[in-house]
Amino acid sequence: MANSPSGDSVVDRIVRLISAFPQDVNALQLSDLAGRAGLPLTTTHRLVGQLAGHGLLETAPGGMVRPGLRLWELVNRASPALALRQAAMPFMEDIQQVLNQNVNLAVLDGWEALFVERLSRRGSVANRAQVAGRMPIHISSAGLALMAHQDKAMQQEYLGQFTDPEGRLAPADVRALLAETAHQGFAQLKGVVDAGTWGIAVPVLDRRQRAVASLGVVVPLQEMRLQALVPALQTAARGIARQLADA
Repeated sequence: MANSPSGDSVVDRIVRLISAFPQDVNALQLSDLAGRAGLPLTTTHRLVGQLAGHGLLETAPGGMVRPGLRLWELVNRASPALALRQAAMPFMEDIQQVLNQNVNLAVLDGWEALFVERLSRRGSVANRAQVAGRMPIHISSAGLALMAHQDKAMQQEYLGQFTDPEGRLAPADVRALLAETAHQGFAQLKGVVDAGTWGIAVPVLDRRQRAVASLGVVVPLQEMRLQALVPALQTAARGIARQLADA
């Protein structure tokens, strides 16, 4: 039941509060947290105190607030991404050992690719994909590999609502990218997110040939070993799919 003047329930406000922490920021001032969550400072102070009592948030001197270990524990204990990460990790390590570059694992969440794991080494090229980070489908090889292997109804829904804030792509352009990805069996984007980098991703398919995840690499733009890269990724993706099916 809603119990605030705005009509938000307590659950709504707690979700907004926990979701207000931006990527790559592990602590916020209480006032900043309130502003990002769109909540009154007094309400934020009260909810933070209650959540901290359960270990879901932590408070620190100076009015800083950060996610608590209890939150991490609960999320990882029952997360469907846990089985995926466990199945994928040996294959990701093998790929990284060969390439010595970034390797990432993503799932589709709404109209974004959500990265659930990433391996990188010192000296690897720049990679915007961060664990628990998101990227729009149309600028991510992982996102294209995921969406290109969904059913037509979902693809049509995605294209029907698609907008590009930077005005670089129209729905017809994205449709062509998805068709190319489906035909090739892999997605590739050169220099789209970071100049000088090349993202390549393949789908991890279930028994219905729908993508449940994508396995990708980010390599230097001059890296042109598609004939070696793609088969290695596809072999690893099939291995991950077998592990998931047997789990």
